[in-house]
Amino acid sequence: MKTVPPILYTKPGCPWCSQAREVLVRRGVAFVEKNVHADMSAFNAMRRISGQTKAPVLDLAGEILSDFGAAELEPFLDARPQTR
Repeated sequence: MKTVPPILYTKPGCPWCSQAREVLVRRGVAFVEKNVHADMSAFNAMRRISGQTKAPVLDLAGEILSDFGAAELEPFLDARPQTR
């Protein structure tokens, strides 16, 4: 079965988005980044899955973490074997 990489929805200049990107890179988690300011379909997808317009939002195989910082991201990833 093919695994789908997590999708990280971000906004330019967002410090929490930068932190999320850094955490994922440091942990070696391959992900797809979608800029919701440059891509309206990505913005609509982010709003649909998270119920809000704030970034970052991480979609990890249908598990959604929204409007978070590194302090929330680390335990979210720790609880999922595919991201350890």
